[in-house]
Amino acid sequence: MNDRDINRYIGFPYAPFHLLIIILILLLLPLLLLLLAGGVTIAFARLGIPVALAYLLFWLSLLGSSVNLPVKRWQTEISEIREINFFGIRYRIPFHGRRETVLAINFGGAIIPICVSAYEFLRLSSNVQLLIKAVTAIIILALICKFLSRPVRGLGIAIPAFIPPLFSALVALIIARENPVVVAYLAGTLGTLIGADLMNLHKIKELGAPVASIGGAGTFDGIFLSGIIAVLLV
Repeated sequence: MNDRDINRYIGFPYAPFHLLIIILILLLLPLLLLLLAGGVTIAFARLGIPVALAYLLFWLSLLGSSVNLPVKRWQTEISEIREINFFGIRYRIPFHGRRETVLAINFGGAIIPICVSAYEFLRLSSNVQLLIKAVTAIIILALICKFLSRPVRGLGIAIPAFIPPLFSALVALIIARENPVVVAYLAGTLGTLIGADLMNLHKIKELGAPVASIGGAGTFDGIFLSGIIAVLLV
């Protein structure tokens, strides 16, 4: 086998291309982060939050997305077929045992959006009509998210990412034209939280996931982004 064959088998011809992709990602990552920070800051500013505080909330949400605070633990019985590769031969072996599942709440993806939502509810306390519309929008979004969310075994509850912000913005524009921004945010955050997460808690035990995180599992979850994107859409 000559050098050309060795390079072909171990992938040397593709190494420069892979290196270029990695360099481009590293160069674009700060730009994407700045764009995300700008969008989040604009959304929070439209909600009546000062720019400095909005920028702080963005970084707290970003860094806090990796923080899951345990709420409850339980043991579940699991039965599955595991594949073992032994010298190129795959064996399918039945497995029955117990697995611990941890129910947690994500700091950046759930706690911060809930705090912002509470602040917006306080701002709406003097406007009973708009407050009723916001609650109505939250209920509508919760039912939509409940209907469209699906349990994924070993992972948790999943829902198409575009559904909550799109429907939040649409519902807010229909029922609260005088102030759709606040209604869209509350529907996007609390509606997604209630419909996709809380209303599906009874299914968590059946999924066999090691961690079930309300609001995310180390990443920006739909609860956080749904509210932000919904505000930017209206």
